[in-house]
Amino acid sequence: MPKKRNCPLAGRCGGCDYVNWKYSDELLEKYLVEEQFLSRFCHVSPILPSPEITGYRCKIQAVCGSEEGKLVTGIYRKGSHKLIPVRSCPLEDRRAAPILSTIRTLANRFHILPYDEDRGTGHLRHVLVRCSDYYDEVLVVLVASSFDLPSASDVAAALHQKHPEVKSVSIIVNTDKTSMVIPENAKEKVIYGKGYIMDRLLSLDFRISARSFYQVNPRQAANLYTIAMNMADLRPSDTVIDAYSGTGTIALIAASYGAGKVIGVESNAEAVRDAEENARINGLDNAVFVADDASKWMKAKAKEGMRCSVLFLDPPRSGATEEFLAAAGRMDMDRIVYVSCNPETLGRDLRYIHRFLPYDAVGIQPVDLFPGSQHIETVVLLEHR
Repeated sequence: MPKKRNCPLAGRCGGCDYVNWKYSDELLEKYLVEEQFLSRFCHVSPILPSPEITGYRCKIQAVCGSEEGKLVTGIYRKGSHKLIPVRSCPLEDRRAAPILSTIRTLANRFHILPYDEDRGTGHLRHVLVRCSDYYDEVLVVLVASSFDLPSASDVAAALHQKHPEVKSVSIIVNTDKTSMVIPENAKEKVIYGKGYIMDRLLSLDFRISARSFYQVNPRQAANLYTIAMNMADLRPSDTVIDAYSGTGTIALIAASYGAGKVIGVESNAEAVRDAEENARINGLDNAVFVADDASKWMKAKAKEGMRCSVLFLDPPRSGATEEFLAAAGRMDMDRIVYVSCNPETLGRDLRYIHRFLPYDAVGIQPVDLFPGSQHIETVVLLEHR
């Protein structure tokens, strides 16, 4: 594994924080952050390094802009709306740069213009590239101002011909004045393929579409989820809840690890449909999914007297709500496995749990899921006193 990554755009594009650091120095910096927010609860184990620190990122979101009259792709400079053109990035999957290069060439050939937010003119806003780690499959999403993208079918055909690994191409319309690449209710039209690709994680197959939540570093995600399952110590008698379940990754892995029954709770109805399809693909009939707000669902089930053995929660960066945590406490589960992408909100939630719920943190394992960036994932095991 290389000790250092070199990027000529470091400090300009804003896409990462430590890309030109020695990896050992990056891990130390992240560990100090973990200790700052979490060491008061229990011992923080050394960070698990990523198997790869380059080429690991399987989801690439490129911004489209104009330079010398031609369409270019890149990323906004940190804290600004200035586009920095990027031809290759050391963190991205090796398949992404050639595909984005071909898209730029095709866009200029077919007179596809970058979208101008101020004037409301042009066509292409972003390009989303998602790569399967296990299978040689790539999904491309053209985020445009309308479905009337010039020569869209020709672009899709030429893209697949040049890059046979591109198995799906679709257009998603985004006309909002927003920094979001894909707004929640944006419409999608598949112009080539099925609209999704497949990847395999811990012997399970997962369907990945434009909106699917799926960890950007799949090989390290496998290590992350293995740690979570080992902490959970699942048994056939266990009823398990996976809150904020997304497309069902944790829930289905738990179901395959021998849990008796797994209930996934996710507010996004489309993600729930993906989770149900993933359960069908893998032949797992001991996992069910509910489309509901996790806090409201937990509160209602706690009021009904429902009990579970193990709770997994993997909330967004904002963390869990106090309503959710209070309801979890009333369910009297044996173990809670908290997966977090934000040490600060994790520390806040652990303070609440230690103060108001009968659980203690007995293990904290940081996992470096995002080498080169300041982000870090953490798995915490809480046991009933």
